[in-house]
Amino acid sequence: MPVSVVHQTEPVTTSQPPTRHLAPLYLAGFTTAFGAHGVASVLGAETDEIGLSLLGLGAVLALYDIAEVILKPLFGALSDRIGAKPVIIGGLVAFVAASLLAIVVPTVIVLALARLGQGAAASAFSPASSAAVARIAGKQRLGRYFGRYGAWKSLGYVLGPLLGIVLVQAFDIRALYLALAVLAAVAAIWVMVSMPSLPVQPRPRYTVLDLVRQTTDRSFLIPTLVLASTTAVLGVAVGFLPLLATRLELPAVVGAAAIAVLALVSTVVQPQIGRLRDDGRIHTRTGSAAGLLVAAAALVVLAVAPNAVTLFVAAIAFGLMIGITTPLAFAHLAAATPEERMGRTMGNAELGREAGDAGGPLLVGVIAAAWTLPAALGVLAASTAGAALISWMGLRSPRRRDPQ
Repeated sequence: MPVSVVHQTEPVTTSQPPTRHLAPLYLAGFTTAFGAHGVASVLGAETDEIGLSLLGLGAVLALYDIAEVILKPLFGALSDRIGAKPVIIGGLVAFVAASLLAIVVPTVIVLALARLGQGAAASAFSPASSAAVARIAGKQRLGRYFGRYGAWKSLGYVLGPLLGIVLVQAFDIRALYLALAVLAAVAAIWVMVSMPSLPVQPRPRYTVLDLVRQTTDRSFLIPTLVLASTTAVLGVAVGFLPLLATRLELPAVVGAAAIAVLALVSTVVQPQIGRLRDDGRIHTRTGSAAGLLVAAAALVVLAVAPNAVTLFVAAIAFGLMIGITTPLAFAHLAAATPEERMGRTMGNAELGREAGDAGGPLLVGVIAAAWTLPAALGVLAASTAGAALISWMGLRSPRRRDPQ
């Protein structure tokens, strides 16, 4: 029997339609995605112009992820203590400051500091925004609004590299950072004006044993594993689909087009899956397993028969996986978590996503270097299928809430 978290009726958090309060959070999600991928694509394209070596480029790009891995759980927990709204606004203001820093003196050192600052700032407002979406949406509408939130993030992943390159070619690298500063400033003001101040919930005193139980309970671990597996495939797709296109002697634009197709499919699918989840027509267990299996099958096809057609078939499959698993996993986490620790849960889940984003490409890169790229894709396919099986088996038993 398909199992999902039991949804309990709760009073609406705010008196106005929640979409009005959630819209600035969508912009915040778009901003962090735009910043992460837009800056990465521009720094990669402008490596010679700004005097970065390949090793230096890799180090600068990694600073964003390093900051997120370390700080997201901390800022998520902070939002539980002082409220999500001040953490979101503070993070967006810090993002503005980091972006303006790069405008003043765009040297390699300053760009590295700006990248680190943007990552640290995103570590604050990203998990706090997810927690705010969960609380404002209410238990009955988690899928719908997490789907929309994820769709706007996916749109940032699509438009970030494109707009970044256009801005740099039309003006210079300062134009990109100025655009990011303006976006973050608008989001901060919009959050300040439109987002309600969510009351801080009373926090029971947790022992170390309680914390261990909460972070090892399957209602947290398995959705987080689903998210990590999803971003592992996404990270590989972003890095290796263009490489496959090049090896197939296809024009460079083909690889970029495949990534754009992936992100567009994800953008379209996420709100629909969220709506189906809220209507009880799809469940975390079945949906997550199906989405991961689709991606695993696509990886096998790419490994066995790489060509222009399978490249785009795989991109569509990966987009479907992201569009299915992301809103289901986040909605499941939100439904299973008490409000007083929603920020910590979202921060820890985001940590799992970052681990997958870094681990997937690393796994494929190491195996491809030691063996072959098709073999590496096969190993990732097996890992993804294993995560699908764990999702199917581990989410059998219903959970109302995590242990408190």
